[in-house]
Amino acid sequence: MNRSCVFVVLCCLALARVSQAAEDSAANAFSQLKSLVGGWNGTYEWTGARTGAGPISAVYRLTGNGSALVEDLIMEGTPVMMSVYHLDGANLRITHFCGAQNQPRLKAERIDLAHGIIDFGFTDITNLRTADAGHVHGLEIRLIDKNDLIVTFLFQGAGKESRERIVLKRAEKALGLSERRLRDRCVVDGNQRSSV
Repeated sequence: MNRSCVFVVLCCLALARVSQAAEDSAANAFSQLKSLVGGWNGTYEWTGARTGAGPISAVYRLTGNGSALVEDLIMEGTPVMMSVYHLDGANLRITHFCGAQNQPRLKAERIDLAHGIIDFGFTDITNLRTADAGHVHGLEIRLIDKNDLIVTFLFQGAGKESRERIVLKRAEKALGLSERRLRDRCVVDGNQRSSV
């Protein structure tokens, strides 16, 4: 009986350590993502079932007193997609507000910050019109360095797969009017900034 109790206690301690490591990993990844705050410029390219390429920009901002990171993807001066990154206990999660007008929710499945890798897998979705409607089912983030980032959306619809690879570089020039408005609407440390 004593051996059984010792075994159970040791198993519980081991599980607690694994749980703490997962929570630390998600928190560290979120901290890295928060460093993206600011403006970014780059290009996107679709491969697979969809094709196309062009310029894109992004604005990252904090909200919820620093508890969530908002990513606005902007094409031709218009925000077209938004993702909100946040912690949920030991998990790093995203809700993506897609140009396909649905909202997939994803959870980090692989975090390897030593190599700048954060991969998210599909959890569930809201507003999916039909079972085979196009939607994001995964996301890959590659944190190259503090000024370079690659975001790849894994997209599926009608039984076909596509990838939208977005290569971004931290903006050094002045932001455009719509990007400034997005940036200036953000909440930083609980203080609302005024619009330009």
